[in-house]
Amino acid sequence: MAQQHLDPPTNPAARSSPRLPAPLAQGGTPTGDDLAAYLRAQATEFLRSLRQHRETGGAANGSQESVDAVRALRRSARRVSGSLHTFRPLLEADWSEGMRPELAWLSGTLAREHAYGARLERLLGALNRLSGAALPASGARAVPKGNLTVGAAKAGALLDRQLTLARTRAHSAALQALGSSRFHAVADSVAVLASEVPLVPGAAGTDLRPSAAAAEDRLTDAVAALPLVTAGHPYNAEALVHGLSADTAPQPQDAPWHQVRLLLRLHRYAREVLYGEECPVDVRLLAAGQALNRHRDAAEAASAAAAAARTPRIAPATAYALGVLHADQRHEVEAARFAFQQAWQKEAVRTP
Repeated sequence: MAQQHLDPPTNPAARSSPRLPAPLAQGGTPTGDDLAAYLRAQATEFLRSLRQHRETGGAANGSQESVDAVRALRRSARRVSGSLHTFRPLLEADWSEGMRPELAWLSGTLAREHAYGARLERLLGALNRLSGAALPASGARAVPKGNLTVGAAKAGALLDRQLTLARTRAHSAALQALGSSRFHAVADSVAVLASEVPLVPGAAGTDLRPSAAAAEDRLTDAVAALPLVTAGHPYNAEALVHGLSADTAPQPQDAPWHQVRLLLRLHRYAREVLYGEECPVDVRLLAAGQALNRHRDAAEAASAAAAAARTPRIAPATAYALGVLHADQRHEVEAARFAFQQAWQKEAVRTP
């Protein structure tokens, strides 16, 4: 990989912290210049994380430092991609529209390995809880045993095989991605961005607040379309309608909630651009985001349990344990929706 992918540029603005001070925190007007500074700083953080990842041995090493570097790299990629989306009228269209999907591809590819591992831990912990066994030690991923029923033990073993295989494949995919020409092209683009942001003519002095307000409006409209009245009653079992049907497609009722999670993230990133390092903490957004993360994790865990239950020729007791596990995770979905409803209905603080 070329050295330019690894070393942050010498531009003084690019060496600044990932979130530069923006005038809105000081009572001024954030403009395209502040967006450019934010993007340069995030690009620099991306390059710094990439260099740290390589210095710690890369993804094959598996050290905590390497894992942290990949997480920081994904964090920067998400923020650059989100800002390109929210403030796209101020950026060169061809460049912006070409870079966004590549950053999304990279972030998604690097996230899968961790997602499969976390999903397995979640499901095995739930199996232990449902069967009355002690939870495994922190970080442990042992298959349930001891006083668990035979069905739950076999269900745990099946999930362990399936999700460990998926995690191994995701790890291999991440290694291939980081060594691919596609990734080199992304790193080249980010290296250029760290020095020069392609704003459209006149964008440097353009007020960023209308674009940020539009992102907030899209979030508000999406939330308004959610069934918050139903979600206002915990464990209402609305999410159990489809059960363990033969249909392997994702439950359509989850999609609007996942979309709200994405729009909430874009709104948070827009606030970072407007305020920079002095961005005030919005407790309401923080709690809502945590609830939506729980919602996604539970929904995906339920899907994994349902997929395992469709494995051919498994014992009835195993299928039953997986069905109970699926129902438990769908109840967790409902609980997360209730938590989001409680957080969202607190008094909102709208971006100026």
